[in-house]
Amino acid sequence: MAAARGEVDTEQHLQTDARVGTGCEGLDNILHGGFPRGRLYLVEGDPGAGKTTLALQFMLEGAKKGERTLYVTLSESRLDLVHSAGSHGLFLDPIEIVELLPTENDLIPEQQYTVFHPAEVELNDRMQRIVKEVQRVRPERLVIDALSELRMLAKDPLRYRRQILSLKDFMASQECTVLLLDDRSSREPDLQLHSVVHGVVSMDRVPREYGKTRRQIEILKLRGTPYREGLHDYTIATGGVVVFPRLIAADSRSGQSPEPVSSGISELDTLTGGGLDRGTSTLLIGPAGCGKTSIAMQWAATAARRGESSVIFSFEEGPHTMMTRAAGLGIDLRPHIASGKIVIQRVDPAEMSPGQLVASVQQQVEQENVRVIIIDSLNGYLQSMPGEKFLAVHLHELLAYLNNRGVLTLMILAQAGTIGSPLQSAVDVSYLADNILLLRYFESHGEVCQAISTIKRRSGAHEHTIRELRLGPDRICIGRPLRDFQGVLTGTPTFLGGSKEN
Repeated sequence: MAAARGEVDTEQHLQTDARVGTGCEGLDNILHGGFPRGRLYLVEGDPGAGKTTLALQFMLEGAKKGERTLYVTLSESRLDLVHSAGSHGLFLDPIEIVELLPTENDLIPEQQYTVFHPAEVELNDRMQRIVKEVQRVRPERLVIDALSELRMLAKDPLRYRRQILSLKDFMASQECTVLLLDDRSSREPDLQLHSVVHGVVSMDRVPREYGKTRRQIEILKLRGTPYREGLHDYTIATGGVVVFPRLIAADSRSGQSPEPVSSGISELDTLTGGGLDRGTSTLLIGPAGCGKTSIAMQWAATAARRGESSVIFSFEEGPHTMMTRAAGLGIDLRPHIASGKIVIQRVDPAEMSPGQLVASVQQQVEQENVRVIIIDSLNGYLQSMPGEKFLAVHLHELLAYLNNRGVLTLMILAQAGTIGSPLQSAVDVSYLADNILLLRYFESHGEVCQAISTIKRRSGAHEHTIRELRLGPDRICIGRPLRDFQGVLTGTPTFLGGSKEN
């Protein structure tokens, strides 16, 4: 009865105890605060996935809180760990590190086992030494790196499972949170081990044909507690593992009522039904060079003059090129950039993962109170995705989040094609946008002209006319409706009458 009561008391203690922070803010977010204290967790991943780095962060977080820590290494020496941590600016002095590595004596022929299998001698010896070190240090956090050494010593899967179960039973009485690291050296997933531990964290490297390898982390199991499911991007940076939790738009609600946002050009506001509403997304679509980015920068500059902050995520143009082009249209971005009201953030799709980009957007909105977000362009955003089908899913969550936060979002999508030929887009996301501004080239009186029209506005009525768009000199000019032409959107309109000036 006493033993049974002790088991019940321990189980109740584990259920009500606080979470254990991992030292990685993003991972704690996914785990809803961290690992439940006093349990056994498996962190698995291929070599180079960042398991050891994450484990060191976990240990240093405990040391920072005054907890006793013990790092048992079965594969790397202390010197290797110190060198690896030093590359991230981490110092392991507060951590108790114990090496259980093969010694030089193992190379002597006389020391080789001829009667007994290594599992009968070395495995038991390693497990007993782990138990002794735990009893000596009595840690509150323990890392065993790596299980592949124990698996190879055991040889028999049944014996290996029994050793892990014995370790689990022993640690249950120690009130210690344990991380077991596994480098997936076996060909098949160790599902038996998954069933033993309380939680499983999977760290994967997703190679791409070009650019930086994409890394994703997933919680495969967390017994008895909620967590954020799905794949989450992460990166290994100076300082350790940085996780970017998958965006869930339903978690954010602002409750702000929509209000129109002026572009600063009265004709453009008229064309869009009085301006674009806050908490909506607008797609500017058209061929290259027709003025999509210029229109977006006009909205950003007008917002800056009102004292609002804007961020332009540029996949193609650099800040200098963008400022020079804007200056030619009478839009001086320099004072707004100097004051921080406009930020141009260059994005390299070969280096930045979609999760990292979303995290950057969240930071700007939640910490810098940004009111206008411009993505220039979705063509570049598409290059950071593993496939076209995932762009719509990512974009849906991102736009829903920004709409919930009351942010005006402008997205630019370049189409391929020339005057008179059908224009094609790399991806069709028009159904996701609340508003669509369509820009086109057309031929008139021996000139190549530009036209702009609003073809969609969910939040209210808009003007259904097609207006001429002229870029420069020193301004963006929106002309009167092109009522003397028919077929403007095809690129080769028919002149119905009137004067050229109209």
